[in-house]
Amino acid sequence: MGFFSNLDQERYDRQYSDRELFRRMLAYFRPYLGRLAAVVAAVVVVSLAGAALPMVVARAVDALKANLTTHLALALTGAVLLIGVVTWGANWVRRRLTVQTVADVVLQLRRDAFHAVVAHDLSFFDEFSSGRVVSRITSDTRDFGQVVVLLTDLSSQVLQSLILAVVLIRTEWHLALLLFSFLPVVFFVALGFRRLARRVTREGMRAMANVNAAIKETISGIAVAKNFRQEAGIYAEFDDANRQSYRVNVRRGLVLSLVFPTLNALGGVGTAILVYVGGMSAIQGMVTAGAWYLFISSLDRFWFPVLNLSSFWAQIQSGLSAAERVFALIDVEAAVQQIDHRPVPRLRGEIRFEHVWFRYSEQEQVLQDFNLHIRAGESLALVGHTGAGKTTIAKLIARFYEFQQGRILVDGLDIRTLDLEQYRRQLGIVSQVPFLFSGTVLENIRYARPEATEEEILALARQIGDGEWLETLPDGLHTAVGERGARLSMGQRQLVALMRVLVQRPAIFILDEATASIDPFTEAQIQEALDLILKDTTSILIAHRLSTVKAADRIIVLQKGEIIEEGDHESLLARGGHYAGLYNTYFRHQSLAYVEEAGRLR
Repeated sequence: MGFFSNLDQERYDRQYSDRELFRRMLAYFRPYLGRLAAVVAAVVVVSLAGAALPMVVARAVDALKANLTTHLALALTGAVLLIGVVTWGANWVRRRLTVQTVADVVLQLRRDAFHAVVAHDLSFFDEFSSGRVVSRITSDTRDFGQVVVLLTDLSSQVLQSLILAVVLIRTEWHLALLLFSFLPVVFFVALGFRRLARRVTREGMRAMANVNAAIKETISGIAVAKNFRQEAGIYAEFDDANRQSYRVNVRRGLVLSLVFPTLNALGGVGTAILVYVGGMSAIQGMVTAGAWYLFISSLDRFWFPVLNLSSFWAQIQSGLSAAERVFALIDVEAAVQQIDHRPVPRLRGEIRFEHVWFRYSEQEQVLQDFNLHIRAGESLALVGHTGAGKTTIAKLIARFYEFQQGRILVDGLDIRTLDLEQYRRQLGIVSQVPFLFSGTVLENIRYARPEATEEEILALARQIGDGEWLETLPDGLHTAVGERGARLSMGQRQLVALMRVLVQRPAIFILDEATASIDPFTEAQIQEALDLILKDTTSILIAHRLSTVKAADRIIVLQKGEIIEEGDHESLLARGGHYAGLYNTYFRHQSLAYVEEAGRLR
């Protein structure tokens, strides 16, 4: 097990029986039964042609003992040529249809896997590496497709073996029985490789997933690594994962490469015995020379697919392992469970937490018997130290996590009974680090409402600082934002994220405000955008700016998942409690810095 240490198995991984895997795989091929029938017909033609060739040559050998006429020689030559042409044509049809069908199946399998992934709640992505998930959707589906193509090749050879088995029995049944008695030995040895092949293949895929995860994390965090001059460190981490993958896959290759030589040696022993026995039979006149040639040439064509089927069993296990990993990803049960799918009308935005209990894990209890009422149209600011439960409340409202006890009601409706897709369409969410997709500013603003016109978006944009923020963009709304918005400043990213919500017109707005320092001019523009959103929505603000806190109708002060104070800014300051302490240690200094910066700009 030394090679396989540190190869983590995902918690959602499961083992399927071969029968169950084949049943699931066949379901994907069912829409293409017409193509598969054509493939089967092509396989039959190839097999019949392959089996006919030694029979034709055997006739020619027997004819040599008699008077071989020119007419007969031409007929035999034409038959061999015809068999070759038919074999080539049928093989071309079989391979073309097989590749096309497998490509369609892999396409659908990737769609299903990706759809399952995007449907998962956020707790799934908190727990499982995105790099490993990507590996299952890309590499494992590809491996599955390659093995299906291999299986069609083997099926043609197996059918040819069955036809040749009949020919061998009709040619010399004593030798055929001797041949068939040797087959159980070959299959017994092949099955001995089965369990080991599945194991090393599964571990090889996990090792490759670790490499993919290391690459994705490194590329995502390259700016941080360069900032702290840790290029050598991240290379060392990647090198460790890569070397582990190398060691595991070398062992995997060793196991797979031993299969065919071992079986080939066994086949050679069997062939040597049959050649000797058959040769003695021909010398003694028990069989004709042509029949003996037919048996020996058919024997070679018989052994090849049998050995292929046995040796490629390891590669078939590779395909089954790949399918197993993909189906495990598709079959992950969502943590967020809706008990009904009621249509969601336009929401007013009243939210109630009634005796809600929530924990991320057994050791991480966040909310205990939590109660909160948010009125429709109210803007509520959540403040408190890190770990107080602010973000948790917002994520429970968004149904990103499943709570263990209690109820959350939206407009008097249990949140677990609502159609989740329709419900989330009425949520506008801006995370602490606004995420922008590669594309233009306009495309990112339209993300929630693709039908929004450019004129409508421009009109909204001009309501924020008279549209001056657009003038700072090189190409206005058509400015490319770069990967994750890297070409824009943090303030510009926040404005684009807020514009995205404005265009969406949600009933409930959730803001996890960024803590990054921005200049007073940009902060004023952000506050204008917030004011536009707040006047038409129920808003939950995880506030880090004093301006946002002051703009809220009500402030909730949280500590270890409990509400310890609530009120507006002035009343909470007057109490001199926990909020006043937060203001003096954080918000007050922020306010002074803001005043100083504004004075400097003047």
